Amino acid sequence: LSIKVVIHDQIGRCLLLKRSPSSKANPGKWEFPGGKIETGENFEVGLLREVAEETGLIISLQHVAGAVEYELPARKVAFLILEGQLITGQVCLSSEHDDYAWISPEELPKKDLVEQFRSFARTYKPFHVS
Repeated sequence: LSIKVVIHDQIGRCLLLKRSPSSKANPGKWEFPGGKIETGENFEVGLLREVAEETGLIISLQHVAGAVEYELPARKVAFLILEGQLITGQVCLSSEHDDYAWISPEELPKKDLVEQFRSFARTYKPFHVS
């Protein structure tokens, strides 16, 4: 299980992160913040931790926006995707990513996303934008 979040800023834009060229998986592709939850960790706590590690941002989580699954050679990965709202902070990327972009929800399908998030991006409609 991996948890991702579509973070909205105060004007409704979504945050995407670009994986660094040295990344083992999907180098140079865009994705949503988040990641794997540690054993025994509450998924909301884990997602907030991942967001802070990857972006330096503090967010609030809103609700589930969708789910996707992706088949790898050795396993299947399920992604739970939540919506969140930026509370405070400036983006400060971890070494996993080398760029970020705040874009409108309509622009999501136009980005070179990691494969497993492309169908989600095509059908995503924000539930709540402040």
